[in-house]
Amino acid sequence: MQFLNGITLLLVYQLVGEITVRLLGLPIPGPVLGMVMLFITLMIRGKAPESVDQASTALLSHLSLLFVPAGVGMMAHFGRIADEWIPITLALLLSTVITMVATALIMQVTTRWFASPVSEKEADDD
Repeated sequence: MQFLNGITLLLVYQLVGEITVRLLGLPIPGPVLGMVMLFITLMIRGKAPESVDQASTALLSHLSLLFVPAGVGMMAHFGRIADEWIPITLALLLSTVITMVATALIMQVTTRWFASPVSEKEADDD
């Protein structure tokens, strides 16, 4: 019964996110907003309820099954992918490089931001 309660709670947050996005015309997916609301709720509570913990663990243990629809979609549109493989490959490579560069820059900025400044005395001791 805990599992059903947890899944229900997750789906309710997804539904609330979807309704909010539709009513306000927000440019983000409803499930994303729902998960942000769930995250905020869990942060305020300080911990996840046992039912949500059990449901999320069960979903994560079967995560590979969630990729089946994507694989079926790839096979269903194989002809189009074969026709447009060059732009798809370029888009994947370019987005990967951009993501890596952005991640590196953000890491450098946050490292400088959070790193404690070294005093002159500590620097001379080394």
